[in-house]
Amino acid sequence: MSIQCTVVPVTPYQQNCSVIRCQATGKAAIVDPGGDIERILAAVEKMDATVEKIILTHAHMDHCAAADVLRKQLEVPIEGPQKEDSFWLDKLPEWCKMSGFPHADAFEPDRWLNDGDTVTVGEQVFEVLHCPGHTPGHVVFYYRPQKLAWVGDVLFQGSIGRSDFPRGDHDQLVASIRGKLFPLGDDITFVPGHGPTSTFGEERRSNPFVADAKYG
Repeated sequence: MSIQCTVVPVTPYQQNCSVIRCQATGKAAIVDPGGDIERILAAVEKMDATVEKIILTHAHMDHCAAADVLRKQLEVPIEGPQKEDSFWLDKLPEWCKMSGFPHADAFEPDRWLNDGDTVTVGEQVFEVLHCPGHTPGHVVFYYRPQKLAWVGDVLFQGSIGRSDFPRGDHDQLVASIRGKLFPLGDDITFVPGHGPTSTFGEERRSNPFVADAKYG
């Protein structure tokens, strides 16, 4: 196994924060730390990992509200999402207040990501796919050697992300799923932003929103 992954559900939204560890180096990335920092760091310690970066699929508060705190605490960079999500980050304090979510300051990542970029974790390389629709700057991280993808809130087991938030777009979301994710292969396992893992093949067969039978 080239990487080890521990999923830590965080915040009242039960958002799937992941800790991805490179087995060769022990270096790790935290994916979408929305909150519950102590629980995330406990998982890091249990994995005997050294966090070298934070990576974000998108800028909704349940996926990123703890990112800047962890960046400062661990002295590591934040990479992602794509820059079209900057307005979400700028308004993070407002969104938290409106939703009764713990306060988080606005911040900017150290590196915005674009389609075709790569992100490294230790010696491992993850491909970046820009998959807008849920948010305009949403990205997916794909680890080809183990056929694993971290898809944030683009796709879930039996469902898809909401598109009724500011600058969401249902047609764009479906195009991201069917045009960018499904072509990677039916045997790709994905970690969604909420809920259990699934495979692209299973969603192509049975997901009522994006199944092949719906789109012919």
